[in-house]
Amino acid sequence: MGSNEKISDRYRLVYDLHTHTTYSHGKGSVEDNVREAFNRKLEFIAISDHGPGHLFYGINRNEIVNMRNDIERMNVKYPKLNVKMSVEANIVEGGNGLDITPEEFEEFDFVIAGYHYGLFGCHCIRNWLWNKGFRSGEDKLKKINTDMVIRSLKENDIAILTHPGDKGPFDIRAIAEVCAETDTLMEINTWHGHMTVEEIKIAAQVEDVKFIISSDAHTPDRVGDYKEGIERAAEAGLDLKRIVNIEEI
Repeated sequence: MGSNEKISDRYRLVYDLHTHTTYSHGKGSVEDNVREAFNRKLEFIAISDHGPGHLFYGINRNEIVNMRNDIERMNVKYPKLNVKMSVEANIVEGGNGLDITPEEFEEFDFVIAGYHYGLFGCHCIRNWLWNKGFRSGEDKLKKINTDMVIRSLKENDIAILTHPGDKGPFDIRAIAEVCAETDTLMEINTWHGHMTVEEIKIAAQVEDVKFIISSDAHTPDRVGDYKEGIERAAEAGLDLKRIVNIEEI
């Protein structure tokens, strides 16, 4: 490598499976995201708006059919780009552990999921306080959070666990072991900063875990953003072949 070249300059992103639109918390339309993915020469993109249980910016269940129609139109308009419909479900304690039902899985090409604030039944106030520095009861909260994530992974077919470690204390090693068992990808998110270098190091100790880099784009210009994720993974000493959506140029 040249003195100014970064490791990430040697790789390209093949696909971005975590992007948001105006159907939830994003600023651009489905086509805005798809156009950016096309311009960046991605092979496919997923629209994965926030699950319907979120109190502030979850998708409206009545809009799911319109999302599907938008995505099918994009597959016709951009035949060289494969556009998928997903949802970033929210991890909660009750029911099946997600804010979408098992029946609703059929509405999507695949489901990704992560922990967020802004829902009932997921200890978000305690985690928000922890994130602000109020760390009393941390061990108990860590166990609650970890158990909540593990249950959702075991009870659902989740393709990607989004930004593991974000917004509260979690046992990354225990979660990584279950991701390996359930064939769930662990996301290196270039927006949230999780997984962190340390979290990647911990998860990488579990031999069968695979990783994915996602932009978590809430604006179209961030679709396909990936290089900082590669740099973080390289710093953690991760074998970059374990990241499923990049390839060497």
